[in-house]
Amino acid sequence: MNWLQQLLNGISVGSIYALIALGYTMVYGIVKLINFAHGDVFMLGAFIGFYAITVLHLGFIPAILLTMAVTSLIGVLIERVAYRRLRNSPRIAALTTAIGVSLFIEYTTIYVRGAQPDVYPDLFGDRVIRVFGATTRVDTLVILLISVLLMLLLQWIVHYTKIGKAMRAVSYDADAARLMGISVDRTISWTFALGSALAGAAGVIFGLYYTKIDPLMGLIPGLKAFVAAVMGGIGSIPGAMVGGLLLGLVETGVSALGFSLFRDAVAFIILILILLFMPQGLFGKNVREKV
Repeated sequence: MNWLQQLLNGISVGSIYALIALGYTMVYGIVKLINFAHGDVFMLGAFIGFYAITVLHLGFIPAILLTMAVTSLIGVLIERVAYRRLRNSPRIAALTTAIGVSLFIEYTTIYVRGAQPDVYPDLFGDRVIRVFGATTRVDTLVILLISVLLMLLLQWIVHYTKIGKAMRAVSYDADAARLMGISVDRTISWTFALGSALAGAAGVIFGLYYTKIDPLMGLIPGLKAFVAAVMGGIGSIPGAMVGGLLLGLVETGVSALGFSLFRDAVAFIILILILLFMPQGLFGKNVREKV
């Protein structure tokens, strides 16, 4: 039953990528911006959760809720300060700004707390559980459960709430949405808030799973989540979920076969192949752009 254990591990890792990828794909779907600072919001979420548990002595669920609230505010602040005035500028300006915001967050964090890593407290100990004959850690199942619940909650928000309908309208045609009385600025702020909240939750889950966190930890998971978003079809919420899960499964499979040194390289090989043979992604659509 080792294959089942690897499957559970792959889904757990992939769900972390999926939560981060959702922020990329939501923002791109509405403002056509690749927010490369998103991985650093994920890093901030990991530290906020760490201090919530170790300093405020909150439990796992309250720490995640607090982290999601704080990172959602950080996401809104980033959009308001860094991106809003560049909305009608060339895309290269917004992209360059995103890289600058990313570096600013990373090195401000290093300046405030230092570059040394921290170790997450072991909330679940070494407890294991047997699932269909396979032995897996309790925290693996907790990560999977929390991730699935957050993804389902996002789907419900997007499809059945007023703000979700506004997000879909702005994504389809911002000018028409504005004429129908929808506040585009408020909708974009909500999009950044939701995406950043999910990234913050992913940061806490990452800390629980991998235990070690540091100010530069957002780089590789952030890039992998971007690969997952492209794999699924950038701008597609279901695509980001599926892309993240598939990437996690592929990485875990590569490690299980004894090629763990190549697990990071595999993500970027997949990105190159997707861009070469299926640039629209698994769930994306070919869209003609007028010049």
